[in-house]
Amino acid sequence: MSTTQKPETPSETGEFIDTSQMSVGKREALDLAEASRETMGQYPTFAGQLFMGHVAWDMIYPFTEQPIDDAARGDEFLGKLETFLREKTDPDRIDTEGEIPQEVIDELGRMGAFGIKIPAGYDGLGLSQTNYSRASMLLGSHCGNLTALLSAHQSIGVPQPLMMFGTEEQKSTYLPRMANGEISAFALTEEDVGSDPAKMETRAEPTADGKFFIINGKKLWCTNGTKAGVLVVMARTPDKLVRGKDMRQITAFIVETDMPGVSVDLRCHFMGLKALYNGVIRFQDVMVPRENIILDEGKGLKVALATLNTGRLSLPAACVGLSKRCLEIARTWAGTRVQWGAPIGRHAAIADKIANMAADIFALESMTLLTSALVDRKQTDIRLEAAMSKLWGTEAAWQIVDETMQIRGGRGYETAVSLAARGEEPVPVERMMRDCRINLIFEGSSEIMRLFIAREALDPHLRLGAPAMNPRRSMLERLKSAGSAATFYAGWYVRQWWPGGGRPPAGMDRRLSIHARNAAKTSRKLARAVFHAMLRHGPKLEREQMLLGRLIDVGTELFAITVTCSRAQYLLEHGGDRHEILALVDFFCQQSRLRITRSFRGVRKNNDHSGYHLARRILDGEYAWLEKGIVRGK
Repeated sequence: MSTTQKPETPSETGEFIDTSQMSVGKREALDLAEASRETMGQYPTFAGQLFMGHVAWDMIYPFTEQPIDDAARGDEFLGKLETFLREKTDPDRIDTEGEIPQEVIDELGRMGAFGIKIPAGYDGLGLSQTNYSRASMLLGSHCGNLTALLSAHQSIGVPQPLMMFGTEEQKSTYLPRMANGEISAFALTEEDVGSDPAKMETRAEPTADGKFFIINGKKLWCTNGTKAGVLVVMARTPDKLVRGKDMRQITAFIVETDMPGVSVDLRCHFMGLKALYNGVIRFQDVMVPRENIILDEGKGLKVALATLNTGRLSLPAACVGLSKRCLEIARTWAGTRVQWGAPIGRHAAIADKIANMAADIFALESMTLLTSALVDRKQTDIRLEAAMSKLWGTEAAWQIVDETMQIRGGRGYETAVSLAARGEEPVPVERMMRDCRINLIFEGSSEIMRLFIAREALDPHLRLGAPAMNPRRSMLERLKSAGSAATFYAGWYVRQWWPGGGRPPAGMDRRLSIHARNAAKTSRKLARAVFHAMLRHGPKLEREQMLLGRLIDVGTELFAITVTCSRAQYLLEHGGDRHEILALVDFFCQQSRLRITRSFRGVRKNNDHSGYHLARRILDGEYAWLEKGIVRGK
């Protein structure tokens, strides 16, 4: 069977989505997003094929080993970084004062921490994505504020989009500055925009001679914005006529913060990440040269989406580090804190939490390292794998830090500063929890991630089935598309019921093979469920967000299971303790299958529509009486 599992289809998937019943605003947003997204066909994707009933083991097995020389280069930098973080930084002081000391920022710049992936030719360290993820793990275990500073700078700030799309002149001008410690930021969000770029109000109008653009607008929640010397700014440029209709254009600009008209209106403050340099940035008649456009006019969303595909990997990597630190804290406390005549870790309720922590950490680290290796390979589409790692990893990390606080009890809720004042070890669980919560929102909330994954995972089905149901198409086109779809699905659907498919990779350990076979079987079940949902809901499937969310959760768990098995086999073959590794993987896969079972059950039997209609009534004010007896907000 082909590993791509992609039938012959037209190239513009956006035309296949029925927008006839959508509002003008929603249709414009969809058209803009579809015009900006890359098609799935350039490279194969492992995660996408899980939704088509195929586990492409050849893409993730054997588990990609980091080259020895690459690991050695990473070890050298990580050793310096770890020593500096441990000896020269105080995360609790940073949290309390709400500022990162300038000497800390300067030293990070001197050691190259602002240019980890920037090529050596532009003064960067030139390290791989895998080593960058390892650095994010290290930072995530220590200080959320430093993690955010470095991640926002080089994951979504100026370095990443320039390395992907910048001209040589742009790279030679800006990358050395970034590598040597000048801070950058990414300015996309606006007060009324959120995840809907079609509503973007920041405008960039060309001058009469076309040599400059004049930017006016205001950006919200620009991380690093109050410290940055250079920004990537998304702005709306004049509409262009595309296929007979006006198409909104979003363009990415390099903007220097010392340009006249750039100002910081406000530094924002949050529940956690107290030293986050996040603010409201205003642009008033800012004149930017045309040469500062990244990629091309109207290609801004493509720049943003492509940057985020790789950039969001820093979040699950940081969550690995945070989760490992939590496990260390929980294991130490549960092994020494005695209640009812035994260490609390001996009690089943606490033991269960610790077992789940360890299993989830192993899976999350496996997902992050695998996806990072795929980035380094440069021959695989990783948008789904990165999104799944971000979705699964941030939710798992939140569960882990929550359980760590529960295990520590009152000492988890008490601040590290207060603990130290009482003479106890200043374990910063309270700070870690506050800093961790934003990860479920940063760079695409969990809800947006599920919709994003659903859109990409459904792409092969949309290409086949949607044209036949699209009323904008002629009857002849719809009949022709229906015939093509019927031909494909006649063979494909039968294969999803074959009991013997999905043979595990050759040489895989017997116990791991059991999980591999179950994953293949479940992938076929998932493919059938997606197909049945397409038949039942047709073009309206995109509205069934709860249903899609459950299917996405199944696919994400399958990604976690398969990657975990692949890495476990690698460790077994390289001297890992067989009993320890298999016990960990067995437990994780069993827990994951229980979650999958719940998701499938929810697809068949749920209360989604009743809940939706009840929510509509609540929003309409029918249940305002439930809010009586409170001190109302101003």
